[in-house]
Amino acid sequence: MNYNEVVSISDTYLLTVVSELFGLEGYEIQLIPAHAGGRNVVYTCVKEGADAKILRIAFLPDRSREDFLGEVEYVRYLFEHGGSVSNVISSQKGNLLEEITHNNHTFFVCLFEKAKGKMLVENNYQYREGAPITEYYYNCGKVLGKLHQISKRYMPVHRRHSFFDKYNAEYIDKRIPDSLPLLKEKLVELLNTLKGLDSNQDTFGMLHFDYNDGNYSIDFDTGQITVYDFDNSCFGWYMFDLAGLWTSGVGWIQFEPDAGKRKKFMDDYFETVLAGYRSETKLEDSTLDKVPLFIKANLLENIIDAFEVMQNNGEEPKCDEELSYLIKCLEDDIPYKGFFHEMYSCEAPFEYEERNI
Repeated sequence: MNYNEVVSISDTYLLTVVSELFGLEGYEIQLIPAHAGGRNVVYTCVKEGADAKILRIAFLPDRSREDFLGEVEYVRYLFEHGGSVSNVISSQKGNLLEEITHNNHTFFVCLFEKAKGKMLVENNYQYREGAPITEYYYNCGKVLGKLHQISKRYMPVHRRHSFFDKYNAEYIDKRIPDSLPLLKEKLVELLNTLKGLDSNQDTFGMLHFDYNDGNYSIDFDTGQITVYDFDNSCFGWYMFDLAGLWTSGVGWIQFEPDAGKRKKFMDDYFETVLAGYRSETKLEDSTLDKVPLFIKANLLENIIDAFEVMQNNGEEPKCDEELSYLIKCLEDDIPYKGFFHEMYSCEAPFEYEERNI
């Protein structure tokens, strides 16, 4: 079943059932256009005099009931312990997750509070008036640090998967085309390095796994960040999320032609992020030596996700300029996503020549 088929079923059947389950009568329910690689059908629910909500209908068979329960229970735990997240809303039956079967197909349905504010992209990447952009960098780190600190005490009822449950040599061989043998070799080598890392309570636990400005909103009156979309959440190293924040920061300086200036900006940016992060949780200086390693781990996730999306959509695998760039970074052991390397072009950021598969 594909996205358009689910939208059609929602219009004729699902939304009526869901409205009863979650008490959404009187709400205007509007479809949010899907983004590339999206795995859910998502709606905004708006009603005068009531807080807006986000309805999510999952339809792909790649996740089980246990997976979804693990996600929504984690979100509820974060919210109840002071995490700045969009809380999951219980159904009229008191369930965080509802399961609907229609024509022998199962749909998993969740309802969330809509985060206050809007995404940066919706504000044309302009931060709030009268406040320095460093406030935003600091808050990105602070909110993430709080989530990680809460996670250090989290004991799940329904356990989400761990990093190596998905990312292993067998899965790499399944997802990466045989025409990219060096990439396969480098990815397995990276996994073996990660396996050798310490994974104690202070370094390893539940994390967002996709913490970036596409998955949180900003209240432009206060600067407060509210996080959502824990679809990819799993057990892993907290440094994975932090390295993802480093990677997100390159967008602010990606058109600067001088590599030295890019380096200076990134050092200052990440220092501010870390100050925010450390205001909420402990981080040893020695751990920061592993930032380049976890930037590579982020690239691993990006590359495998790209091939996953192609396969799930029934497309022939291909390497466009952006994917080719990521692959070259890993194949040639180029650190920091190539941002300070001679291969980088400020005129075509993070692009490399397409390669045939």
